Amino acid sequence: MRSMIAAGPLAFTLSLAACGGEVGPPEADVEASTSAAASIPETLAPFGDGYPEAGDPCRTLGESAATSPYLDDSARLVGCPDETSAEALGGEIVDNIEGVRLVSIPLGMANAGMAENDPSIPTQSTDTKVAGTDYNATADIMCGFKGAAPTQSCPAGVKRNWMEEGSNLVEVTKPDGRKRAIFFTGTTPTSADSAQSDGSAGWDFEYTRSGDTVTITYGPESYVIVDALVEGG
Repeated sequence: MRSMIAAGPLAFTLSLAACGGEVGPPEADVEASTSAAASIPETLAPFGDGYPEAGDPCRTLGESAATSPYLDDSARLVGCPDETSAEALGGEIVDNIEGVRLVSIPLGMANAGMAENDPSIPTQSTDTKVAGTDYNATADIMCGFKGAAPTQSCPAGVKRNWMEEGSNLVEVTKPDGRKRAIFFTGTTPTSADSAQSDGSAGWDFEYTRSGDTVTITYGPESYVIVDALVEGG
């Protein structure tokens, strides 16, 4: 009888230990997931909600002192928090900064990869290019800086369907020679590139629409862009 009473607590203890062992792995998985989703430091000028899909751990990178050596008009620069997510993109890992893998992805290659998964997506835009440029169209747009109204004229060019069908990129050359990239879904502006060097990493992005024209305010900068430049017609 005594041996049975003694065995009871022991069995109960072993049962608790077994239950505890079952709880352990999910906690480890949560920690791993949190690590994989670590934010990309602002020194790399990240923007967007994830790459290639919203919620993914990698993010598109803008211009900063750290990223500028790797920026290229013919490729997208992406930062990933670990080797696995970086290698999955299929581009070239060009550096590791602060634990973030910098991946350069040629635009044509990115489009080709998407087309393999979805034949409805063309591997390149059907628009012709303006001679001597990578743009489907160019125009002078109204622009303003340092909080002034958009009364100046800035040259701009558009790359239509540059990452996927319906995504458009307008690049504006500012008076100081720097470029400002503005991203659109269709004719709706969604964001702009940012950089530590000009302080734009913390700027607010807003826009208003009047008919077929949008006025974009990005910090102290403003741009007036018509739908016909973005999508043609």
